[in-house]
Amino acid sequence: MNNHVSSKPSTMKLKQTINPILLCFIHFIISLYTILTCIPFYFLSASRQEKANQIKAKPVNSKPEAAYRSVNSLNGLASVMYPGCDTLDKVFTYAKNKFKDKRLLGTREILNEEDEVQPNGKIFKKVILGHYNWLSYEDVFIRACNFGNGLQMLGQKPKTNIAIFCETRAEWMIAAQACFMYNFQLVTLYATLGGPAIVHGLNETEVTNIITSKELLQTKLKDIVSSVPRLRHIITVDSKPPTWSEFPKGVIVHTMAAVQALGSKASLEDRLKCRPLPSDIAVIMYTSGSTGLPKGVMISHSNIIAGITGMAERIPDLGEDDVYVGYLPLAHVLELSAELVCLSHGCCIGYSSPQTLADQSSKIKKGSKGDTSVLKPTLMAAVPEIMDRIYKNVMNKVNDMSSFQRNLFILAYNYKMEQISEGHTTPLCDRFVFQKVRSLIGGNIRLLLCGGAPLSATTQRFMNICFCCSVGQGYGLTESAGAGTITEVWDYNTGRVGAPLVCCEIKLKNWEEGGYFNTDTPHPRGEILIGGQNVTMGYYKNEAKTKTDFFEDENGQRWLCTGDIGEFDPDGCLKIIDRKKDLVKLQAGEYVSLGKVEAALKNLPLVDNICAYANSYHSYVIGFVVPNQKELTELARKKGLKGTWEELCNSCEMENEVLKVLSDAAISVWKSSKFQ
Repeated sequence: MNNHVSSKPSTMKLKQTINPILLCFIHFIISLYTILTCIPFYFLSASRQEKANQIKAKPVNSKPEAAYRSVNSLNGLASVMYPGCDTLDKVFTYAKNKFKDKRLLGTREILNEEDEVQPNGKIFKKVILGHYNWLSYEDVFIRACNFGNGLQMLGQKPKTNIAIFCETRAEWMIAAQACFMYNFQLVTLYATLGGPAIVHGLNETEVTNIITSKELLQTKLKDIVSSVPRLRHIITVDSKPPTWSEFPKGVIVHTMAAVQALGSKASLEDRLKCRPLPSDIAVIMYTSGSTGLPKGVMISHSNIIAGITGMAERIPDLGEDDVYVGYLPLAHVLELSAELVCLSHGCCIGYSSPQTLADQSSKIKKGSKGDTSVLKPTLMAAVPEIMDRIYKNVMNKVNDMSSFQRNLFILAYNYKMEQISEGHTTPLCDRFVFQKVRSLIGGNIRLLLCGGAPLSATTQRFMNICFCCSVGQGYGLTESAGAGTITEVWDYNTGRVGAPLVCCEIKLKNWEEGGYFNTDTPHPRGEILIGGQNVTMGYYKNEAKTKTDFFEDENGQRWLCTGDIGEFDPDGCLKIIDRKKDLVKLQAGEYVSLGKVEAALKNLPLVDNICAYANSYHSYVIGFVVPNQKELTELARKKGLKGTWEELCNSCEMENEVLKVLSDAAISVWKSSKFQ
């Protein structure tokens, strides 16, 4: 294990309950197996270990404030993926010509929908899904052209805004490609936003046309349409028009198919009147609005292309054999960037949702297959919350196993953890122990890309071990077009987010109040600044915030002040250690990182979710805990406490017991981080 690793295997091993004599015999067998297989696997894994130990990024000069660049871009940052393809429409045209008849976008057909009554009396809608139906690159290109031209005939002008408020699906990407081709500025809004946030985004961008789904129109948009006075056309991506007919005067509802049919009839001279320039806005991406009204980030064609160029460079052997499962919100920069990377390299994208992703997902009828079981993807993006949920579910099942099965799993888990740490592989464990766990997400995943929030070392190592794949932990913001850093596939270290991508450079700025300086030893620390072609144009109609978060240097390069605190390891990899807004000064002057508190506790079996809070008027941190019902009920049973679920949650005795569990876990994490 090299000196960059932030978490020792011993701190992440699972505890086993097995007879000591039997355990010694098993360890002898394992040692014998390791010796016998050491020589052939040494040569197979040596190259990966050598690559993991290589320098990955270097400062461009010897000054403390110098920017770090990937060793592959020391002489210049990358900005385009293919020569001459400097706008998104050109990238798609290139891909269409190269992969013309290859599969691109896939959607599962719905065979049947049923209402299933749960034991508690609630009714859940369950679906039975069929095979994936695929559109080729040529199919998608034609549909996008027709849709873009149809929008043009409805009055949409180049360089004007059009909104998309829709779930992740093939039609979302087709609509986006149409907008890129015809130079319409695509305004993206999360499907989970509340009414006031949606109204704010639509009115601020002054859209007249919106693309949505029938479900979102009937559940969210119909209640706020009257608050968006400029709205003229609503286009639903579903094949059938909505049943709701009480539209405000002047608003017309179309289906996507009808708009495409309109566009297909147009003459050639009416098509593509204004192609985009690299500096033109491609997307105005609204944030989640977790700290107030969402902000619109203006992202140009050149920003996105630079970002996906950097991301693609970190995925070895990316190509036509890869299958990507798309289920995260396309209104999020991580999912949009990942899909554009795949589209530009000949991969196919099969669409899913969190409710239908796996066989055990909430909308999949028992006995039928989830999307990953049918699609068998090789690439997948995920956010830590989803990975943490998978980790908890699997570990709960492990705890429910018989003693023999559980101890066998734990022995294999701990053995593989040690082998991974030394740069070795474990094909027998992968085949006979972890194959069933791996099949939960199809069985063919070779790379999991994680972003959006910090991933705990325990969860990352769990994914490495049980899903037998690399976990590319990335760091980027909407304001940097999603690009910043990604760990390399052969780097199995935890707690880091990798070296700067080839499209950007990163430097650390002193933050005196927090005590972080780029002259700190042994690791320079400070606020992370990202510079490069991927740094976006700023916030829509918010010049003051743009001036606060962005600046240009003397060479005309654009920089983003992220507000995140990082440090560089000796090999040039970045580690996120704090966030300026996340630090709270307690009454005694001590700083506490609320994000670190939450990260340390959210993986406890007892905790489904947690929110930490503190202020300067008190000397302690409080936590709002959503407990796991099964675990809390079991804890109450062990402590001899009885009552309904509500009574247990309101019980002072249970609060004290839960607090003790949380405190013990926090102390354990603190000790392991102190002495690692």
